[in-house]
Amino acid sequence: MSILIKTPEQIDGIRKSSKLAASVLDFIEPYVKPGVNTEYLDNLINGFIVDHGAISACKGYGDFPKYCCISPNDVVCHGIPSADTILKEGDIINIDVTTILNGYYGDTSRMYAVGQISDEAQRLIDTTKHCLDLGIEQVRPKNTFGNIGFFIARYCILA
Repeated sequence: MSILIKTPEQIDGIRKSSKLAASVLDFIEPYVKPGVNTEYLDNLINGFIVDHGAISACKGYGDFPKYCCISPNDVVCHGIPSADTILKEGDIINIDVTTILNGYYGDTSRMYAVGQISDEAQRLIDTTKHCLDLGIEQVRPKNTFGNIGFFIARYCILA
């Protein structure tokens, strides 16, 4: 497999779409609270994306029916927003957003605490964030992909 080198224009397009995706996660934060259902959050997210001249890459990808993935508690990933999934105090949720802006994709996610969460849930959030940072540190020229997993695994064993 060959590596496709992006042009400066393509990199700029990816950067703009990625910044939009990140701004979606900032926008939605005040709405992540007890009593809110995840379909409501999904609709707010879609409105924000569309208002900024983009579309969601999630909706219609395969048979995915919603605009983003919202994964509460023990749902590992790709949770489907629903009117029946109502956030409650102590939940943790991951919201995963993928935008398409001018043909370029931006993909990001963030964990949110719903109200006061347990020490165990906070430790999970802190540990996974630290693992992300460790992985990012390994992304550099002449390094191997294996180092990403190695440093993350080493930290998790010791954590």
